[in-house]
Amino acid sequence: MKLSSRIAGGLVVACALAVSIAGCSGGGQTSTPATGGDSADPAAYTLVEDGKIIVASDLANAPLDYVDESTGEAQGFEIDLINAVADKLGLECEVLPAMKFDTIIPLIEQGGRADVGVSNITITDERWEQVDFTDSYMDSNQGLVTRADAVAVTEEALNVEGTKVAVQAGTTGASWAEENLPNAEIVALDDPVVAVTGVQTGLYAAAVADLPVMSYLCNNSFTDCQVAIEIPTGEQYGIAVNKDNPGLTEAINGALAELEEEGTVSELEVKWFGTEL
Repeated sequence: MKLSSRIAGGLVVACALAVSIAGCSGGGQTSTPATGGDSADPAAYTLVEDGKIIVASDLANAPLDYVDESTGEAQGFEIDLINAVADKLGLECEVLPAMKFDTIIPLIEQGGRADVGVSNITITDERWEQVDFTDSYMDSNQGLVTRADAVAVTEEALNVEGTKVAVQAGTTGASWAEENLPNAEIVALDDPVVAVTGVQTGLYAAAVADLPVMSYLCNNSFTDCQVAIEIPTGEQYGIAVNKDNPGLTEAINGALAELEEEGTVSELEVKWFGTEL
């Protein structure tokens, strides 16, 4: 589930679209005991920098992850969640500058620059081939956004030649649009805010992205737009971890289980979404 300087309300995505990632301050990977969660075995896991979990995100999915304009810091449900996980593991949490969404999985697969990817990443079989995932921490669907004054919005009406539908590159929303709207022109962009801005101005007939993000944008910043179609894709978000680091995946799963049991996850849901999900 993104805000930029285009969004009213004072939240922006600073650093968005950064293709290169700021270098980590540590040297090589170091081995750390897996101490988080009752279910975690005392196996070793590796970290890019000792005592720190380094996070890759596109920071463009308010209220899940974004950059607060007033502080320049990463904010959102997922940011609070990974910080809570880090606390459970006795680690400091560092969020790298924003990067394009479709670079996150390859970065985690390659290793050496970030420990985890946290950016409302849907768990899919294709992504499983590249990285491991933690247990899911949120369910989601896709949302198709149009201008609020649009009428008779259907998949059939959009699936015609000459209709432009904006998506975020490399996402499950993009895959859905390509599969279900083959006659439309699918325009791949870097983040949902740009996509919804294009819908607002009439550049695109619709935009497709994760439902929690689209609902938030329409309710808070783009009130002249609407989620016209809720697409029941039945997705689940997970934290991406390098396949060679199963101890870290296990440790994070233990921490997530504790946070769920203690009610911390529910508290964060209420904080960022106004209700338990």
